[in-house]
Amino acid sequence: MQRSLLLLINGNFIDAFKMYPAIFTLLALFLFILLNFKVKFKQSKKIISSLAYLNVSIMVLSYLIKINL
Repeated sequence: MQRSLLLLINGNFIDAFKMYPAIFTLLALFLFILLNFKVKFKQSKKIISSLAYLNVSIMVLSYLIKINL
């Protein structure tokens, strides 16, 4: 994940995704959580749990794909 974050910071978006496919949704989750501290949303728990489930799904799927290659 750290290498993917460094690739993302350097502007290598495709390489960052190839290194760690959940990087973009994980960043969206963290940014939403930080934004939720400042601005309270009505459906924040539902959005956070949906993003978390999406991240876990992507992580598990990418892991399964990598071990089968």
